[in-house]
Amino acid sequence: MKLIFISGPSGSGKTTLSNQIIKKNKNGIVLSTDNYYKTGLISKLLPKFVEGFFDRSISFNKELFKRDFDFIYNNGISICDRYYNFEKKTIQNILNETSNISFLIVEGIFAKEFSKTLNNKDYIFLEIKTKKNECMKRVVQRDIKERGKDKKQAENDFLKSWSIYYEKFKPNSIKNNTNKFIIEKNTNIDLILKKLFN
Repeated sequence: MKLIFISGPSGSGKTTLSNQIIKKNKNGIVLSTDNYYKTGLISKLLPKFVEGFFDRSISFNKELFKRDFDFIYNNGISICDRYYNFEKKTIQNILNETSNISFLIVEGIFAKEFSKTLNNKDYIFLEIKTKKNECMKRVVQRDIKERGKDKKQAENDFLKSWSIYYEKFKPNSIKNNTNKFIIEKNTNIDLILKKLFN
């Protein structure tokens, strides 16, 4: 199975790029790390004490994510979709069987972190580089609409998440033998996709 990892700071367009790839190439599926945050008391209490909680590894449910990733990778099928509710801090599981999966996209702010755990698998890595103010505009709109934040809180949270992302990952922090592509505003996505799927 072909593995594609898409990483970039919050609001850089990871989901948009994932959807572009899925639309143009059949039999793929996306696993978004955004749907695998921890739930329950931990996710309700810790954000009050840990600044930027949802941008740090401590918030990511690695065990559940790895379980879903391994199942899809080993069987070529997916049984359910997961969606994280940021206001309720819960994960909704929706039964949705997808079979004959030939490629798996892992996208999200924890995609790079997870990719580093795959010592024996080859994968393609797409790193999105976008201007800070463009990302901020997208994130603020999303957080007001979907996550119940006011504008000031959304802006402050974005600035913190940007710092955490770039503190956490040095520019060349992936395996040397990985096929890596930098995606910028003027990048020809169709050309990249031809390289990936031909």
